[in-house]
Amino acid sequence: MSGENGIDPSVPPSGSGCAECDAAGGWWFHLRRCAQCGHVGCCDSSPAKHATGHFRETGHPLVQSFEPGEDWYWDYATNELYEGGPELAAPVSHPADQPAPGPAGRVPADWAKVLRA
Repeated sequence: MSGENGIDPSVPPSGSGCAECDAAGGWWFHLRRCAQCGHVGCCDSSPAKHATGHFRETGHPLVQSFEPGEDWYWDYATNELYEGGPELAAPVSHPADQPAPGPAGRVPADWAKVLRA
Protein backbone atom coordinates (compact mmCIF):
# COMPACT_ATOMS: atom_id res chain seq x y z
CA MET A 1 0.00 0.00 0.00
CA SER A 2 1.03 3.62 -0.38
CA GLY A 3 2.23 3.74 3.20
CA GLU A 4 0.77 4.22 6.63
CA ASN A 5 0.38 7.96 5.98
CA GLY A 6 -2.51 7.06 3.66
CA ILE A 7 -4.50 5.40 6.46
CA ASP A 8 -6.03 6.88 9.60
CA PRO A 9 -7.95 4.07 11.35
CA SER A 10 -9.46 6.48 13.88
CA VAL A 11 -11.49 8.54 11.37
CA PRO A 12 -15.15 7.46 10.97
CA PRO A 13 -16.84 7.38 7.56
CA SER A 14 -18.44 10.61 6.31
CA GLY A 15 -21.86 8.94 6.16
CA SER A 16 -23.72 5.88 4.92
CA GLY A 17 -23.73 6.91 1.25
CA CYS A 18 -21.77 8.86 -1.33
CA ALA A 19 -21.41 12.39 0.07
CA GLU A 20 -21.64 14.11 -3.33
CA CYS A 21 -24.46 11.92 -4.68
CA ASP A 22 -26.47 12.50 -1.49
CA ALA A 23 -25.97 16.26 -1.81
CA ALA A 24 -27.06 16.23 -5.47
CA GLY A 25 -29.88 13.67 -5.19
CA GLY A 26 -27.89 11.16 -7.26
CA TRP A 27 -27.35 7.42 -6.94
CA TRP A 28 -24.46 4.94 -6.93
CA PHE A 29 -23.59 1.36 -7.76
CA HIS A 30 -21.09 0.61 -4.95
CA LEU A 31 -19.35 2.69 -2.30
CA ARG A 32 -15.69 3.30 -1.42
CA ARG A 33 -14.33 4.88 1.77
CA CYS A 34 -11.18 7.02 1.89
CA ALA A 35 -8.80 5.39 4.36
CA GLN A 36 -7.25 8.75 5.24
CA CYS A 37 -10.20 11.11 5.86
CA GLY A 38 -13.29 8.84 5.83
CA HIS A 39 -14.92 10.39 2.73
CA VAL A 40 -17.48 7.97 1.28
CA GLY A 41 -17.74 8.18 -2.50
CA CYS A 42 -19.21 6.13 -5.30
CA CYS A 43 -17.13 3.62 -7.29
CA ASP A 44 -15.92 3.92 -10.88
CA SER A 45 -18.85 1.80 -12.07
CA SER A 46 -21.19 4.48 -10.72
CA PRO A 47 -22.30 7.31 -13.02
CA ALA A 48 -20.39 10.05 -11.13
CA LYS A 49 -17.21 8.22 -9.96
CA HIS A 50 -16.89 10.40 -6.85
CA ALA A 51 -14.32 8.20 -5.05
CA THR A 52 -11.84 8.69 -7.90
CA GLY A 53 -12.70 12.39 -7.97
CA HIS A 54 -11.88 12.59 -4.26
CA PHE A 55 -8.46 11.02 -4.92
CA ARG A 56 -7.77 13.50 -7.73
CA GLU A 57 -8.79 16.46 -5.56
CA THR A 58 -7.03 15.43 -2.34
CA GLY A 59 -4.27 12.99 -3.30
CA HIS A 60 -5.56 10.52 -0.70
CA PRO A 61 -4.51 7.26 -2.41
CA LEU A 62 -6.27 4.49 -0.49
CA VAL A 63 -9.92 3.53 -0.39
CA GLN A 64 -11.54 0.56 1.23
CA SER A 65 -14.72 -1.05 -0.02
CA PHE A 66 -17.70 0.27 1.95
CA GLU A 67 -19.83 -2.75 1.01
CA PRO A 68 -20.97 -5.23 3.69
CA GLY A 69 -18.61 -8.20 4.01
CA GLU A 70 -15.79 -6.63 1.97
CA ASP A 71 -12.51 -5.39 3.49
CA TRP A 72 -10.24 -4.95 0.46
CA TYR A 73 -8.34 -1.75 -0.32
CA TRP A 74 -7.62 -0.07 -3.66
CA ASP A 75 -4.52 2.09 -4.07
CA TYR A 76 -5.15 4.78 -6.70
CA ALA A 77 -1.46 5.77 -6.72
CA THR A 78 -0.30 2.30 -7.81
CA ASN A 79 -3.54 0.86 -9.27
CA GLU A 80 -3.23 -2.14 -6.96
CA LEU A 81 -5.77 -4.15 -4.99
CA TYR A 82 -4.96 -5.33 -1.46
CA GLU A 83 -6.90 -7.97 0.42
CA GLY A 84 -7.35 -7.07 4.06
CA GLY A 85 -5.34 -4.43 5.89
CA PRO A 86 -5.89 -2.21 8.92
CA GLU A 87 -9.42 -2.14 10.30
CA LEU A 88 -10.97 1.30 10.01
CA ALA A 89 -13.28 2.98 12.53
CA ALA A 90 -16.84 1.69 12.64
CA PRO A 91 -19.06 1.40 10.78
CA VAL A 92 -17.01 -0.51 8.20
CA SER A 93 -19.79 -0.59 5.59
CA HIS A 94 -23.04 1.04 4.64
CA PRO A 95 -26.07 -0.41 6.46
CA ALA A 96 -26.79 -3.97 5.35
CA ASP A 97 -30.38 -3.03 4.49
CA GLN A 98 -29.25 -0.25 2.11
CA PRO A 99 -29.46 -1.70 -1.41
CA ALA A 100 -26.73 -1.73 -4.05
CA PRO A 101 -27.21 0.12 -6.23
CA GLY A 102 -28.55 2.72 -3.89
CA PRO A 103 -29.95 4.49 -2.17
CA ALA A 104 -33.48 3.16 -2.23
CA GLY A 105 -35.85 5.48 -4.03
CA ARG A 106 -33.21 7.24 -6.17
CA VAL A 107 -32.01 4.43 -8.45
CA PRO A 108 -33.56 4.60 -11.92
CA ALA A 109 -35.48 1.56 -13.13
CA ASP A 110 -33.06 1.21 -16.07
CA TRP A 111 -29.94 1.46 -13.86
CA ALA A 112 -28.17 -1.53 -15.47
CA LYS A 113 -28.56 0.05 -18.91
CA VAL A 114 -27.27 3.39 -17.58
CA LEU A 115 -24.13 1.71 -16.18
CA ARG A 116 -23.40 -0.04 -19.51
CA ALA A 117 -23.66 3.22 -21.47
